[in-house]
Amino acid sequence: MKHRLFLFDLDDTLLDFKASEHLSFARTLGALGFTGPLDGLFAHYQVINTALWRRFEAGTVAKEFLKVDRFRQTFAANGLDLDPEKASRLFVESLSDTVVLIDGATALCEGLADVGEVGIVTNGAEQIQQLRIASSGLGKHISFVCTSEACGFAKPDVRFFEHAGKLARAFARHEAIIVGDRLDADILGANRYGIDSCWFNPDRAANDSQAVPTFEVASLHDIVPSLLADAGTRRLA
Repeated sequence: MKHRLFLFDLDDTLLDFKASEHLSFARTLGALGFTGPLDGLFAHYQVINTALWRRFEAGTVAKEFLKVDRFRQTFAANGLDLDPEKASRLFVESLSDTVVLIDGATALCEGLADVGEVGIVTNGAEQIQQLRIASSGLGKHISFVCTSEACGFAKPDVRFFEHAGKLARAFARHEAIIVGDRLDADILGANRYGIDSCWFNPDRAANDSQAVPTFEVASLHDIVPSLLADAGTRRLA
């Protein structure tokens, strides 16, 4: 295996953020006294949240604004007289208690940590992600965590990856690879920075973007075999 630095996106790559998000949203709304149906409200929240994260990654909104405004917009659109700032605080506090691991995440991080260095690269908030990593049990296999909040830039900005490289014990572009579920952040960022990438694509979605992954897998269990097979092919070439 040629790679020695394994950069992992966190949400929906190692941790099932969709499951965690739904649990935290339900807990938050319950704490605010909401007793109505949640599914439609949560779906509306997700649309608003996704749009705000895209704006954050484009550098047009701040993280603190995003965390509150997603609830403000959701409540206003649904005629709910609830406090968006309190909702934001409760939601963030709940996320570290609702961690759900993607199948194979622990074994993968443990195995790769034995042959190199594992780092987390995430556009999530510093405190939240650190708490979630601690709750997940993955922390003992992870060398460092690079967040957009701490470095001041978000994936796919090349400056984000430059910062991640500085956090690693040893960095060489030809030995680094990022694994992530998002073409527009993880894979495109890797392309721009000049490192290998592995697109985690469990839904087997079509790639209609300009991002070009080095590898593509539908399961975390397929990552190590893919890397080993590639190393064997390169030795024979």
